[in-house]
Amino acid sequence: MKRENKSLLAVTHLSQLLDFVTGIGGLIVPLVIWLTQKDSVMDMDENGKSIINFRISMFIYVLICIPLILLFGLGLLGFVVLGILYFILPIVNAIRAGNGDKPHYPLSMKFI
Repeated sequence: MKRENKSLLAVTHLSQLLDFVTGIGGLIVPLVIWLTQKDSVMDMDENGKSIINFRISMFIYVLICIPLILLFGLGLLGFVVLGILYFILPIVNAIRAGNGDKPHYPLSMKFI
C-alpha cells in the first residue's frame, strides 16, 4: 500500500541542488530516493522520472552549448540560461510537489 509523502517528493526535487555543493550529488541522491521509494510513496514514480528526464536533458543541452561557444559565444549565453533553469526549476517543482501538483520541467525530453 502506497502512502502519501509530499515532503519527501519536495525533498527529492530539492536534492538536485546538491550539484551546486558536491558536483554530482544532485543526480545520485534523487535517483536513489526514486529507486528506493517509487513503490511505497504515491506519485514518487512520476516525480522521479521527471527529475531523471530533466537531468538527462540538461546534460545534453550542456553538451550542445560547448561547441556553440566558438559560434559568437552563443554557448556562454546557453550556459547562463541553463544555469538559471537548473537552479529555479527544482525549487518550483518542489513547491508544486508539496502542493500535490504534477511536476513540469519545460524543455525536458522524455527518456524514461
